[in-house]
Amino acid sequence: MPAETAPRVILASGSPRRRELLGNLGVPFEVVVSGEAEDSQETDPARLALELGQLKARAVAAQHPDAVVIAADTVVALGGTLLAKPADEAENAAFLRQQSGKTQQVYTGVCVISPAGEQSGVERTDVTFRALTEAEVTFYARSGEGLDKAGGYGIQGVGMALIERVEGDYSNIVGFPLALVLRLLRGAGVSAFGV
Repeated sequence: MPAETAPRVILASGSPRRRELLGNLGVPFEVVVSGEAEDSQETDPARLALELGQLKARAVAAQHPDAVVIAADTVVALGGTLLAKPADEAENAAFLRQQSGKTQQVYTGVCVISPAGEQSGVERTDVTFRALTEAEVTFYARSGEGLDKAGGYGIQGVGMALIERVEGDYSNIVGFPLALVLRLLRGAGVSAFGV
């Protein structure tokens, strides 16, 4: 009886953080960036994250219908206001001032499409910022670390020092909630951890 071949897995993301986290699961994969515009009229953060993750996965799956495609999108909300990736240092500083001493919500929508169908889900994590001094805001904004991240900070770097408390999945804040990712990949017949 021939050995079963592992499905071809494609990560539809150019994010180095998502590549690292998926690689840590022992899942062989390739990267195909969707190129989909992240445009939506959706204002609910959970639905927006899911919609954008689905758009990315569907775009790549249409080009690779034989593969298992996984995509994700992360959205940060503070009091119902969406905080995207800051455009520059000044906007990054403004985001940090807004979040100082407050709790934000991080939502990541994950979508897995395989020849057998589509599965998706959303993870939410609450992140509470310390009360930040103006010097801390200025230093961090000048570092540039938060410029390519929703909400304007990177918890896996110096931004960790801005945070007082995390409630929920830490990997969700990095943009790839591993428990949800594992569940969806297993549902598509993909093994993790080499087993």
